[in-house]
Amino acid sequence: MKATVDRDACISCGLCESVCPDVFKLDDESISTVIQDPVAAENEDCAKEAESGCPTDAIHVEE
Repeated sequence: MKATVDRDACISCGLCESVCPDVFKLDDESISTVIQDPVAAENEDCAKEAESGCPTDAIHVEE
């Protein structure tokens, strides 16, 4: 599974990092970045939760 972040759409709310901290982290510019590629099996559910909860649809998770 692969996760990506549209950096232009990210509003730095931090939801992804709080829901799935092993996959997403806010960088020095407070923009979400993917820190686990590919997403480990044990983190797939939280990555999908971060995708569905992102208020700007900046996160995309693909099988």
